[in-house]
Amino acid sequence: HPHVASKRVSIVHNGIIENYRSIRHRLEALGHRFSSDTDSEVLAHLFVEAFDAGMDPSAATQSVLAEIDGAYAFAVMSTDYPDMLIVARNASPLALGIGDDACYIGSDATALSHLTRKVVYLKDNDYALVRATGVAVYQADGEPVNREHVIVAASQGLVDKGGYRHYMEKEIHEQPDAIAHSLAAMTDKNGCLTARMSEKKLREVEGIVLLAAGTSHYATQIARYWIESLANVPVVCEVASEYRYRQPATASYNLAIAVSQSGESLDTLMAMRHAADCGMSTIGLVNVPNSTIAREANTVLPTRAGPEIGVASTKSFTAQLTVLLCFAVALARVKGQIDVARANAIHVEIQGLPGLVGRALCLFDEMRPVAHKLSSAKSALYLGRGALYPLALEGALKLKELSYIHAEGFASGEMKHGPIALIEDDIPVVALLAADSVMTKASNNLREANARGGKIILISDSDAAVEVDYASAVITVPNVSSLLSPILLAVPAQILAYLTAVEKGTDVDQPRNLAKSVTVE
Repeated sequence: HPHVASKRVSIVHNGIIENYRSIRHRLEALGHRFSSDTDSEVLAHLFVEAFDAGMDPSAATQSVLAEIDGAYAFAVMSTDYPDMLIVARNASPLALGIGDDACYIGSDATALSHLTRKVVYLKDNDYALVRATGVAVYQADGEPVNREHVIVAASQGLVDKGGYRHYMEKEIHEQPDAIAHSLAAMTDKNGCLTARMSEKKLREVEGIVLLAAGTSHYATQIARYWIESLANVPVVCEVASEYRYRQPATASYNLAIAVSQSGESLDTLMAMRHAADCGMSTIGLVNVPNSTIAREANTVLPTRAGPEIGVASTKSFTAQLTVLLCFAVALARVKGQIDVARANAIHVEIQGLPGLVGRALCLFDEMRPVAHKLSSAKSALYLGRGALYPLALEGALKLKELSYIHAEGFASGEMKHGPIALIEDDIPVVALLAADSVMTKASNNLREANARGGKIILISDSDAAVEVDYASAVITVPNVSSLLSPILLAVPAQILAYLTAVEKGTDVDQPRNLAKSVTVE
């Protein structure tokens, strides 16, 4: 990007034009010459064709939108109209920033926050003509439409890295505040945990579908343990990109929760829309309150982690877990599965999390030698049991996306069912262990891995650490209840992946081939 046609039209595009091949063949037959194989370039040629036919910018855009299929957010600049940008969106996010003497375009408000706080969000199939003096928004048929201005929060955190080497390192250190702010958002005026829904609606919840992708998906898998054990409500965790395509049976579920840091993940948005079409009430659990998922959901559960610049999610993950645990407790209380005293006791425990996470942040120096050794590995295994199994999946994801070391996460109890064949001399085995009801079984699984040559890197609380006296390295966090252990143990798992990537010299904040918000399917 940009793609240029006839030296007259330039475009930038996020998304996929699904029918670009047929459009390209048609245009090539008319004499258009393409300089790339990308689907995006057809947009530039379509606008050239429209302008050559005598269409003005509005009519040209209507013509182009009528021909293309797919998800897109694009901007067009033409030498025929040098004082104007043409923009349009469908299923990919696009925001317009309104300044005093200039206007801006970006994928979301975060990208514009250093320029202006006044933002206009386009809806699906909208297009806009953008000039320095203002914007005019239209629906696909050319009908003018008013999209209200939104004043977004200032984001001073975007200005610099706050003295840290990477944004990710800064964001790991911001987790105490992110958890505290998210907890505050889930606390009502009476000082009790809330699900931000009426008690009547909570009592009507019969089954929950949790929809997410990537790191957020692992957060939902942990939340399933909490919701089912505390509230006795059945939960299914769905990979958002698969959900609507497998024609799921939905009769047993009447609530869908879409979890997304950006609130713009296209897979998750489409999954939530499908759930709504199936008659479910929807909740958007997002870090961006004005995002598409937040605007379309019936209810919003906010994480207040602040802007997260590093592609690998850290503070958003622990903030999501905090909100999901609060939701589980509030649901359980209303459902009569726990009493007020138990709900308040858990609330007190969560209030202690920011301080405990702050103590875990002191592990950086202790973990550097461990990361140094891990950086030379070709592959690594992550093991966990119970609610720590999804955390093992998340830990493995962090290591491979940041350091490019192949890593896989497994449930400890599944080792004998195949994965134990991967154990060979000196393979790193990162073990997540807590002093809970499955601690003994999990430690026995680790002993089997150690006996076959695996080098155990133990991440655990202090009480559980005494169960594993054969580990090559032991990283401990303060003792905490089993409910909270997945949140607290996530911090050293993040630090280990970060330090290993630093050792290998990879691009920590922007790993190859990855984007912060996945806005295409």
